[in-house]
Amino acid sequence: MKLARTAHTDRPWRIHEFTRDFRVEDVWSYRTPGAGPGDFPAMIAAIRDGGGFAKQNSPVQFLFAVRWKLGALLGWDKSTASLGTRVRPLRDRLPDDLAETVDPSETGGTPFTPLYELADESARELANSTCHAVMHLGWVPSGNGDHELRMAVLVKPNGRFGRLYMAFIAPFRYLIIYPAMTRQWERAWRERTGPLPKAADPRP
Repeated sequence: MKLARTAHTDRPWRIHEFTRDFRVEDVWSYRTPGAGPGDFPAMIAAIRDGGGFAKQNSPVQFLFAVRWKLGALLGWDKSTASLGTRVRPLRDRLPDDLAETVDPSETGGTPFTPLYELADESARELANSTCHAVMHLGWVPSGNGDHELRMAVLVKPNGRFGRLYMAFIAPFRYLIIYPAMTRQWERAWRERTGPLPKAADPRP
């Protein structure tokens, strides 16, 4: 379900310390029935096991395939437009207590580079010719006694082209990608197996 931007900006997330020059593009919620305050690591594990990009439905996979093909043809994803070349990685802004929580080389088969992972939030980033983007996942009370997952997408568009690109893909995000991701991630939570991962300390 789509939420107001304040659903992200009003929470005391660590990510706010490093993204003041980014704008909040999207905020989305995912239902996780029966989830408690310490179950964020279990949700992250469920997404990794059953909710990866490779397991999305056919329309979503088609859209991503088109995007990667266009990126290859037009040079949107070339190395000179990525993290560490066109833009300075957010990871360079992190204090050691956050940077040491993840291995940045473990991308999980996604185009995102891990930034950090705590007991109630995690963040990943990517950069190309269109924008510098951050995907933030947070764990919050849902209001009915459970906790739920929230995803915020923060972006810094690359000039006028980046702003036009983000506006162009908005209908595809809202009508196809996010609804499909919602079904997949919520199913991953319902069908999770195995012991709950141990949570890290969420605050320094």
